[in-house]
Amino acid sequence: MTIASRILRHSRKLGNAQYALQNEPAVLGRYFSKDAGLFVGKRDDISRSHQCGLHKNRDGDSNIFVGGFPFKTNRFEGQSSIKDLDVFKISSLGLVKTSISRRATKMSIPMAGMGFNSTLSCMQAAPRRCFSSNSDLPPHQEIGMPSLSPTMTEGNIARWLKKEGDKVSPGEVLCEVETDKATVEMECMEEGYVAKIIRGDGAKDIKVGEVIAITVEEEDDIAKFKDYEVSTAAPAAEVKAPSEPTLPVKEEQEPVKAPEPKVSKAEEVSHTDDRMFSSPLARKLAEDNNVPLSSIKGTGPDGRILKADIEDYLASTAKGEAAATQALSYVDIPNSQIRKVTASRLLLSKQTIPHYYLTVDTRVDELMELRGQLNSLQEASGGKRISVNDLVIKAAALALRKVPQCNSSWMNDFIRQYHNVNINVAVQTDNGLFVPVIRDADKKGLSTIAEEVKHLAQKAKDNSLKPADYEGGTFAVSNLGGPFGIKQFCAIINPPQSGILAVGSAEKRVIPGAGPDQFEYGSFMSVTLSCDHRVIDGAIGAEWLKAFKGYIENPYSMLL
Repeated sequence: MTIASRILRHSRKLGNAQYALQNEPAVLGRYFSKDAGLFVGKRDDISRSHQCGLHKNRDGDSNIFVGGFPFKTNRFEGQSSIKDLDVFKISSLGLVKTSISRRATKMSIPMAGMGFNSTLSCMQAAPRRCFSSNSDLPPHQEIGMPSLSPTMTEGNIARWLKKEGDKVSPGEVLCEVETDKATVEMECMEEGYVAKIIRGDGAKDIKVGEVIAITVEEEDDIAKFKDYEVSTAAPAAEVKAPSEPTLPVKEEQEPVKAPEPKVSKAEEVSHTDDRMFSSPLARKLAEDNNVPLSSIKGTGPDGRILKADIEDYLASTAKGEAAATQALSYVDIPNSQIRKVTASRLLLSKQTIPHYYLTVDTRVDELMELRGQLNSLQEASGGKRISVNDLVIKAAALALRKVPQCNSSWMNDFIRQYHNVNINVAVQTDNGLFVPVIRDADKKGLSTIAEEVKHLAQKAKDNSLKPADYEGGTFAVSNLGGPFGIKQFCAIINPPQSGILAVGSAEKRVIPGAGPDQFEYGSFMSVTLSCDHRVIDGAIGAEWLKAFKGYIENPYSMLL
């Protein structure tokens, strides 16, 4: 029988409330009037009769006593408001005082193994707010790692542009964040001061939402966060409704067992040959190092595997690996964030997208002639030179407008066909592979395309691309012919797109004429279209390549 039940049983005034706590969660309160006494009742009764356990005095004020401590309250129009309320959590070990919010209060009084848990009916519950370890800190804002791209799950801090103690205003750059695509500037949203930088320059693998800095409103509050540490505890669980109390159950006495006959060690071992004995520490060590216990011979009593057996096994395997790799010289290069994401996306593409490939040779003599004429005009006007890749981008965009089925994405339940023709261009840098996008390439002139490609390629090499520079593509072009001389290759589709064009180098070939001694030379360029067979059927892909080849071999049609 608990202490609370004894109080109820021996109280003269509460003789009829002996089983109140066994029928419904109750509130235990103590109030004083002319004849002080202890009041215990059901939650609804207390709320109805005493307005959350408050007892009105003659002067209109009320006193509430929780755990025997008085708190002053005022009463206005039948409502009770608590000005200064401290809740005490009483356990069998002592008394713990915690301040809680005025608006939301939870009263929990577990006493000697039996809990009295109820919410004051005139207040809202604030789960675990009273146990906050930062209640003594001034108002502050925790800045988390933002999600700067749709595929971003973690990022790195490249460098901080603001230091601790600096004042920040909305729109100012706090730091540079390395995302899965590029390095992006993170701007401040509110005015204040940087009180604490949690993750410094070069911090890696920071999960989205993880706290990276603390800002405060007042400059005088900065010093209070000098030793601030982010709590790693799991978020407080929601407070559940009080469960119905259960009556104490008497423990059943275990029946007296008959003494077991003694078995010799030899017999015991023979019956347990199929079992493997090991100490808990040995099992834990083997589990941490992925060591199968069946491969280890125990040296303990009756073949028991000990910790020393695991350590000897690990030492012997380490020596073997060291001997095998002794002749190799190597260096481990850490993967950048963009390389990790590129690897995962390309692996996902090859595993989930049914690729097929179509290759065609296109004659580029007239294309090279047109390019020479246009570059002469560009040099005269001070514009950027036009490359073969710029002409390929324009031809691919016009072919997509002519065959819109290739400008689509697989969406499981439907195929989404885009009205905009946005071409991603693969750019190789020291930091990895980037694919900046040329938007509405079918509507732009060759001069505009050339300027945008060079500008975005430089930003990719400087690792300064923003999400708007590479998101929203509907088709991709990868050229390894011009810069590297690759004759022909097959590219991997960049999801959620359904096609990518791999461009090889141009080479001169002999073209037979009508007679045996008649021939001519021509320059041909091989291109390979990678298609998602879920979206682009073989005939549709061939139709697109036919349109593309027509624009390349008759380039003046692209100017119309």
